[in-house]
Amino acid sequence: MSGSANGTGPRTERRLFELIAGHPALDLVNTLDWRFREGPPPEELLKDYGDLVRFAEQGGLISEAQGRRLLRNTSESKAARIVDAVRELREGAAQILYAALEGNDPAASSVKLLERYFRDARESQHLMWDGAKLAWELSQSPAPAELPLWTLSLSTADLMTSDEMHRLRECGNSECRWLFLDTSKNHTRRWCDMKICGNRMKARRFKAQRRA
Repeated sequence: MSGSANGTGPRTERRLFELIAGHPALDLVNTLDWRFREGPPPEELLKDYGDLVRFAEQGGLISEAQGRRLLRNTSESKAARIVDAVRELREGAAQILYAALEGNDPAASSVKLLERYFRDARESQHLMWDGAKLAWELSQSPAPAELPLWTLSLSTADLMTSDEMHRLRECGNSECRWLFLDTSKNHTRRWCDMKICGNRMKARRFKAQRRA
């Protein structure tokens, strides 16, 4: 993806993520693809810091200018630590979100994990005057290496403490189960993407009916 081994150098290829969830926190969970399939292991889409920066850019959490500064100024060792932290945040959120969908209480360890990340991100905010009112903002100049982690932590906190959780759904493909917010008129959305899992599952049912 990039010009250096750890993904922090100039990018020669830009990964495009399928941001279908309607919220960055859910798109983050979806970056571990096929987490429920049998046989082959899940596919990790956040392979390095370059992927993480591109994901944050594409989701509108940071600007491309900030992304360029992050890739230019972040050391290999720090980049690796931040990617590990984002994956840990993601898996803690995934455990809670899938438990909620299944009607189960989340693991206390997952709640404590997210609390730590949420607190760290909030402690990195500063109260600023935006010209009309006070607002909490993250330090962005110069862009700290942790900026993608902080923005994702705050986004996850905002979702998981909001009434939007009532719209939480998962893809009807049992091997996919990507998460999304169902904002359809009748709240009947079934698939992560109709062009992908929807058509795939329709074709599977058609073949099964022909064999019957």
